[in-house]
Amino acid sequence: MLETLGMMGAGLLNALAPINLFAIIASTTLGIIIGCLPGLSAAMGVALLLPVTFGMDPGTGLIVLGGIYCGAIFGGSISAILIHTPGTPASAATAIEGYQLTLQGKAAKALAVACFASFFGGLMSCISLYFFSPLLAELAMQFKSPEYFWLSIFGLTVIAGVSSKSILKGLMSGILGLLISTIGMDPMEGVERFMMGQDTLYNGVNVTCALIGLFSMSQVLILAEKKIVQRAKAAKITDKMTITKGEVKRLLPHCTRSWLIGNILGILPGAGATIACFMGYNEAKRFTKHPEEFGNGSIDGVAGSEAANNAVTGGSLIPTLTLGIPGESVTAVLMGGLIIHGLQPGPELFTTYAGMTYTFFGGFVFVQFAMLIIGLWGCKVFANISRLSDSILIPSIFILCVVGSYAIHNNFVEVIIMFIFGFIGYFVRKFDLNAAAIVLGLILGPIGENGLRRSLILSDGDPTVLFSTPLCWMLIVMCILGVFSPILMEKWTKVKSH
Repeated sequence: MLETLGMMGAGLLNALAPINLFAIIASTTLGIIIGCLPGLSAAMGVALLLPVTFGMDPGTGLIVLGGIYCGAIFGGSISAILIHTPGTPASAATAIEGYQLTLQGKAAKALAVACFASFFGGLMSCISLYFFSPLLAELAMQFKSPEYFWLSIFGLTVIAGVSSKSILKGLMSGILGLLISTIGMDPMEGVERFMMGQDTLYNGVNVTCALIGLFSMSQVLILAEKKIVQRAKAAKITDKMTITKGEVKRLLPHCTRSWLIGNILGILPGAGATIACFMGYNEAKRFTKHPEEFGNGSIDGVAGSEAANNAVTGGSLIPTLTLGIPGESVTAVLMGGLIIHGLQPGPELFTTYAGMTYTFFGGFVFVQFAMLIIGLWGCKVFANISRLSDSILIPSIFILCVVGSYAIHNNFVEVIIMFIFGFIGYFVRKFDLNAAAIVLGLILGPIGENGLRRSLILSDGDPTVLFSTPLCWMLIVMCILGVFSPILMEKWTKVKSH
């Protein structure tokens, strides 16, 4: 315990190194800009900036990705409040009350509340990240080949099920990712599989190229097919960016409740910030002492939504780092970043690479403070950014996609792979499939395949080895719940609405 506390303290100090402080400020600012641009998502921003982290120390690289993640989730509230267009889906509920406050000339008040609630939710989520992660990592040390097989299946069923409106479409997306993951050399026998004579595919499809294509290039194609639009003019901020002590006292119960909601939904793989923001908003509406304000501009509603969606950030990192099960699409991309830096999610992150992990945790704490300061200081600037036209966004993202995918290994074949995944991502969106499930299939496929084949080899082909431990059965039950979770959540939502 004392050793862990020592590593936590060392991580906080390492996060204060000049290079890490610069990374925190720059990445959080960039994340807010990405978040406040309607149509761009946190996952897209993280995927786009992955190649930039290659030359960095792994701890600094992860801090950059964490800053973009948190900044983008908060940034979505700026355009939601000012132009009634959520920058990210996670801010959809914020637009309901935030824009009403803007119409009343209280835009700065709404932004200040969003900033405070985002900071509170994000900071409190760091507590669970610090204290739950090592416990789960210890549990992961009990995992052997059969458990890793079922763990990979669980990751696929949960994210494929909950993140898609259709269980069938979600599972189809996961299977597509699994099929793509078989490209490359057979891990057991060293036989070429579906490589089409390309040495570039020796180690399989490059995860970064796939991520950039699925989340970023596909967005370019979606924007390009629409009529070029000039954003709605953001309302002028005429009042002061302040929040009184009385308002803080009023908002704290809503923020605390939303933190718990967001944290739990973050830890549960597949739920995500979009669900959390609506649940936080609904609970604020239920417990408010000012029900007459809802629908007409309520700071309680803004705080409930923003604290919940930002609390997801720390929570969703827990299963990602300890079990290799990303909580949502953004953490699926972050997990890709870990793998690219040669790090495998699991117990080793808290033993062999503990210094790097706790530096990232420390950086994640300071990202919340950076978000608060930059958000309060720069909202007027970000308001102008939210009006950028698609005619500027499309070529900018296109260039970043091409340069980023080429820079990985200075290989033009990987640019082609990125374009292929861009077209796949385009059709995935058109047919309402699930890009996150494809990424999960791509990442978890090799883990599941190795676990299954190694288990069967060690047991001389006896399949009962897959059902031989209590952990295996626990994961099987979780897989079944994962598949049926969309039905259960839909029924729960109907009960709540009645």
